[in-house]
Amino acid sequence: MEKSDKIQNTLDIRKINIMKSPKKGGSSEADSVMYLKELGVELIDNLQPIQFTPNINEHIHRWAPYVQGFSASFVQSVIDRYKEEYQDPIIFDPFAGCGTVLVQVKLNGYESCGVELNPLLQFIADTKLDSWDVSPNHLIKVYNNMPRNKRSPAPTFLKTERHFNKGVLENLEIIKGGIESLETLNEKQMKVKNLLKLAFSSILIEVSNLKRSPCLGYAKNKKVEDTAPFVLMTQKVHQIADDLRVIQAQYRDFIKTKAEVFLANSKTYSYNGKFNLVITSPPYMNGLDYVINYKIEMAWLGFVNSYEELKKLKDDMVVCDNVSKKLIRDFYNSKSTYTNDWIEEIKYKISENIKKRGGYRRLDMPYIVHKYFDDMYKVMKNVISSLSSGGRFILVVGDSLIADVYVPTDLLIAKIGLDLGLKIEKIEKARERRSGQVRSYRLRESVITLVKE
Repeated sequence: MEKSDKIQNTLDIRKINIMKSPKKGGSSEADSVMYLKELGVELIDNLQPIQFTPNINEHIHRWAPYVQGFSASFVQSVIDRYKEEYQDPIIFDPFAGCGTVLVQVKLNGYESCGVELNPLLQFIADTKLDSWDVSPNHLIKVYNNMPRNKRSPAPTFLKTERHFNKGVLENLEIIKGGIESLETLNEKQMKVKNLLKLAFSSILIEVSNLKRSPCLGYAKNKKVEDTAPFVLMTQKVHQIADDLRVIQAQYRDFIKTKAEVFLANSKTYSYNGKFNLVITSPPYMNGLDYVINYKIEMAWLGFVNSYEELKKLKDDMVVCDNVSKKLIRDFYNSKSTYTNDWIEEIKYKISENIKKRGGYRRLDMPYIVHKYFDDMYKVMKNVISSLSSGGRFILVVGDSLIADVYVPTDLLIAKIGLDLGLKIEKIEKARERRSGQVRSYRLRESVITLVKE
């Protein structure tokens, strides 16, 4: 059978399975009843603006796009809700991403700390937190005086010539070379250079032949002018300068407020101190590849130099369904894993459904699901050890539908919290969303609030 025929056959089988799915027209609300009953809690409807999209209009938050992030207004609502209970709280985010939680906390004058495993995102978050004292006029001056005769080559391991038109690529290499030529003999110079690198990273997808919505892929009929890199880079630098003026006028008392984000793994990182609030959104259990989705920016900024390095980074993260089969085999053969009755039942159902279908995109999907919750158990156990008595652990997460099996990710995370000695204060349905497999099946995104008594 030809390769194209195999692909078509796979697509036909997938369509048939979707048409026959017993979950068509169903909802996570109905499938959650038995789990909620066992937990002894009710799901509260509380629609909230938890997606990243509104951040594109928020100072500092808008410096770098991050489709998997959540909204600054949601973080602010949490801070406001507990400001009377916690005086001068220290707030932690074990999945810091591009720094939404930490930036919003600093805007309130509170101390914060975060951990992020992706070096690009850690760099973006750190730069957004550490550059509030940079002179806006000096930033623009350095950018305007940047040399344009020192081209720096694009990353060689990527399909760069497919990613960018020839004229665009040449101009990107000129900007990259100009930034790399800047001296960093002192802290001031380093901060300016980091801001320019951040600005550069933020325009790469926009000037490419790609799109991220939410997964990275080629965009049909996308037209990009050769001059776009310089036009967008200039706009971004001026946007950052405008935000710095606002920060230095309205938040000058908070410029030196402690806010750190460490490049580390939340499953093993040891925080030196106690915090009162944990506000975070872990990776979702879906087909989104959180590493490959940012491979362009990571490669262009020099954080990775090969697909092997990308794979290593992916294997270290909370698991997604694009990890290596060897990683899952090793997990299957390991003995130090967390499980519970719900996980085992879900694994069994997924395995049986895959057998009925006669195939699936990953035959080891039951163990990928198991590893996801084992990873989350490790992160939560590690974080809880530094959570103060009376502190709250607040997570935003979505549930899943896998091989026609409902996976109540939010409720399972709440159950893990119970197993680790926390109390479930509430579980709120923040918004409804759709399954990627069966579009008529209604999923949800939830806010889980756990308390350390």
